[in-house]
Amino acid sequence: MDFPLLDQINYPDDLRRLRQDQLYTLSKELREFILTTVSNTGGHLASNLGSIELSIALHYVYNTPHDLLVWDVGHQSYSHKILTGRKNQMGSLRQYDGLAGFPKRDESPYDTFGVGHSSTSISAALGMAIANKQKGKPNKTVAIIGDGSMTAGLAFEGLNNAGWLDSDILVILNDNEMSISENVGAISRYFSKILAGRFYNSVKSTANIALSLIPSVQKIASKVEEHVKGMVMPSTFFEEFGFNYIGPIDGHDIDELVDTLSRIKELSGPQFLHIVTKKGQGYKLAENNPIGYHGVTKFNPNEGMMGTKAVSNLTYTQVFGKWLCDMAKTETDFIAITPAMREGSGMVEFAKAYPDKFFDVGIAEQHAITFAAGAATQGIKPIVAIYSTFLQRGYDQLVHDVAIQNLPVMFAIDRAGIVGADGPTHIGTFDYSFMRCIPNLILMAPSNEDECYQMLWTAYKTNSPCAVRYPRATGNGSIINEKMQLLTIGKGEVTRQGTKIAILSFGTMLDIGIQVANTIEATLCNMRFIKPLDTDLIKEIALNHDYIVTLEENVVMGGAGSACNEALQEFGILKPVLNLGVHDDFPPHGDQKTLMKTEGLDVDGILLAIKKRFGDA
Repeated sequence: MDFPLLDQINYPDDLRRLRQDQLYTLSKELREFILTTVSNTGGHLASNLGSIELSIALHYVYNTPHDLLVWDVGHQSYSHKILTGRKNQMGSLRQYDGLAGFPKRDESPYDTFGVGHSSTSISAALGMAIANKQKGKPNKTVAIIGDGSMTAGLAFEGLNNAGWLDSDILVILNDNEMSISENVGAISRYFSKILAGRFYNSVKSTANIALSLIPSVQKIASKVEEHVKGMVMPSTFFEEFGFNYIGPIDGHDIDELVDTLSRIKELSGPQFLHIVTKKGQGYKLAENNPIGYHGVTKFNPNEGMMGTKAVSNLTYTQVFGKWLCDMAKTETDFIAITPAMREGSGMVEFAKAYPDKFFDVGIAEQHAITFAAGAATQGIKPIVAIYSTFLQRGYDQLVHDVAIQNLPVMFAIDRAGIVGADGPTHIGTFDYSFMRCIPNLILMAPSNEDECYQMLWTAYKTNSPCAVRYPRATGNGSIINEKMQLLTIGKGEVTRQGTKIAILSFGTMLDIGIQVANTIEATLCNMRFIKPLDTDLIKEIALNHDYIVTLEENVVMGGAGSACNEALQEFGILKPVLNLGVHDDFPPHGDQKTLMKTEGLDVDGILLAIKKRFGDA
């Protein structure tokens, strides 16, 4: 496929040599290039298709990388990567040793801040602006944030501080009325119905058509517009933060973007530009289904995602979604909460069937947990569905608001362990460590689909803080017993009896553990609970075996293996122990199979580690 203009662009300096009227052609080529690339690699599609004109305009107007662009989350930064020297590497996107799916500082000087979680851009950009002011540097600083990310408190903490400091910073609100799922909350309604509402835009459109017949009057009217629009929409919302508010403007109109950014570049003090874009712009299938095309696997652009191959076994996410709907048929005193992860947490069907019990609180993990804690004080069982990597953001609330008060909040923790292509920002390998140290909390991890189903029921019926932790993965095909059963808290099971070596497996490492145990004739235990730990089983195993191996898809430091070591010390039992898990590092992006291998957590890696430690035992 030919891209005559894009082929000439390797860095922003090349872009800035183009005439402004060539930028529309470039945007079309860039949109086709991204669609072709992402359909071959997988990745974030709809959000990137919606931010192409903005990326072009920013690098056209600002002297990057001296002027600093800070992307929020990074779901919309592919065109930024392409324009900043990485065009020829896009075929390696999100693959091991390839380009990261998000901005990454050690990948390019144009990536000013590493991101992956939402709502960090304003705070980071403010820090950069203040630092450069201290050093006497004239750099311009721009934070690009989506309206979905504006549902998080951190964004408003940054806005509040930036306005107070009267810093030279531009915040661009990319308003497409979407994050991953539809946006929720009063702030989202504010943006959607007022700032970018149909009334304002329809009035503006009608006026422009009429005034286009009288050019001189149109020119005057455009100057008056900034004053008049205040009567239509309360831009004072941001002005009260100390920002000069401009917009909303069409985020797909490059001329308007370039002209507006050029004017803003000459201004001092906090500036706020509101642009309106369409997620999936230019690709009808993504425009019509922006949620489905937010994150995609490989697909044929002509056929769309309908052509993707279905997976026969259930994912753990689907198990949770099924359990939630099944449980709701008999239970009444509960609510289900998610911080903007309805699709990702498998809650779509539940939300449709039980809308009065479903609460999407937006990208607000801290609020989600304290909201749940409040509900728990009134006799309602809250179920918080959250990703492992996002639970980190609510850690204080987990400790302070839930655990200290010993409130029966249930956590369904998805995306645990090595997640894969999204890389270090989304990895879920710390939750065993940061949760097992919290008093009153029960933590369990299933080895298959049925065990996950029963653990969820057990957690629901437990009258204390309780968490079920499972991976972003397909199960092994275990048949679910829909007659829900309570597991005995803190009890594991021996699944294979061996002789000298005993393997203590946590969570879905059991399938790999079975292969290892069969190879070396080892005893294999499915531990099930990280806290409380089955210390009786550990003691029995230690007394009847020469060597112990622990397996977990969590960092070794402070993890489940460490808990086993502590138990052995309590008993005064000295046995050679090998703790295997994720190294003291952040695994890079790549497919899960490759990353498990690099961490030594595949069958060959585990067998090699056992041989090195215990010889031919």
